[in-house]
Amino acid sequence: MTTIEDSEMNTFGPELPAMFDGMKLAAVATVLYIIVRCLNLKSTTSPPEIIHQDTLLSRYLFKSCPMLTKEYIPPLLWGKSGHLQTALYGKMGRVNTPTPCGVRKFLPMQDGATASFDLFEARGDHSTGDDITMVICPGIGNHSEKNYIRTFVDHSQQQGYRCAVLNHLGALPNMELTSPRMFTYGCTWEYEAMVSNIKQAFPQTLLIVFLGEKQSNQDRVLCCVTVCQGYSALRAQETFLQWDQCRRLYNFVLADNMKKLILSHRSSLLGLNSSNICDADLGRLYAATSLMQIDDSIMRKFHGYSSLKEYYEKESCVHYMKNVTVPLLLVNSSDDPLVHQSLLDIPRTLAEKMPNVIFVLTQHGGHLGFFEGAVLLPQPLTWMDKVIVQYTNAMCHWEKNLPACQKTGNVAADLQNKRIRESGF
Repeated sequence: MTTIEDSEMNTFGPELPAMFDGMKLAAVATVLYIIVRCLNLKSTTSPPEIIHQDTLLSRYLFKSCPMLTKEYIPPLLWGKSGHLQTALYGKMGRVNTPTPCGVRKFLPMQDGATASFDLFEARGDHSTGDDITMVICPGIGNHSEKNYIRTFVDHSQQQGYRCAVLNHLGALPNMELTSPRMFTYGCTWEYEAMVSNIKQAFPQTLLIVFLGEKQSNQDRVLCCVTVCQGYSALRAQETFLQWDQCRRLYNFVLADNMKKLILSHRSSLLGLNSSNICDADLGRLYAATSLMQIDDSIMRKFHGYSSLKEYYEKESCVHYMKNVTVPLLLVNSSDDPLVHQSLLDIPRTLAEKMPNVIFVLTQHGGHLGFFEGAVLLPQPLTWMDKVIVQYTNAMCHWEKNLPACQKTGNVAADLQNKRIRESGF
């Protein structure tokens, strides 16, 4: 029996190492395949897709802002993954972040809340010689101390822009609430107060903003820019329940961060007499695992909305963007894991119908990533930082070269534009 077993071992012995080598190669090939798929390495770079109407302004912009038509090249090894772009933005914001010096301003609101914004003066003259202020609204729950905001502000200051950055109500870690209310998706009370304060403090300044609720808010506004917007809160929250692009996992992470932020202000939200939040609401907050649950139990009650649907409908910019009459640049990325592809039909349709709107859709960039670099390490400035400043520079020079009767803030021109809008032309 021993002789037969030894004979069988001798027969299969030479084949076993080869079989194990084959299994190793298969395992390595599988891992490489997963890496290539996850990092999207086979994807090619290309110029952004641009949806616009053919106007004199759009032709001028494409000549004066070449970054809009040139291909965006992310870091080779990981930059084609929207997840990694988003993760790096979420964890670090930016690399080698500067620390611009600013002054914090406080604005009392009618309901007892205290809004705040940081003001950063320009570090040189703008190329047009004009006084121009960028009025910046960070992403939901963010503020002026975030790394991606600091990087953009520093770059803008060097180009001759004054920057005013809103601190979302309740977002700053060391600032207590003075009313039982925090920021919500679409409430622009604090932003509007900041814009009004800037207009009063700097009567000659021209503004780069994003406001669509009232046409009167667009006085002295050169242009508007928005990046990685979701456009419809109602439709966005529905997509957050899907597993596609790991969106449900993002929903859980974002909800956990929002929960921690709200709970850090629980004494103010519960202790003030005018609060709409009760202990039962906080109990539901503790158990919440999605943004929709948090919005239903807490966020909608800050403004007294009777239902979650009403809250999402009223606080979505999709209903107000049609009111913007100044040039409007909308920027999104196709691989943004937080913004579903179906939501991009909104800016696409808007740009097809409105001559003042340009929609720029990059192939890569993730959510507020847009990192650039050669192979591995990203550059401090992102494609987003540079393209926004290049676009606003172009708009400033366009305004500078207009006849006096057509310039922003000219009363006669504003009245004429109003008549044109009302007549339907």
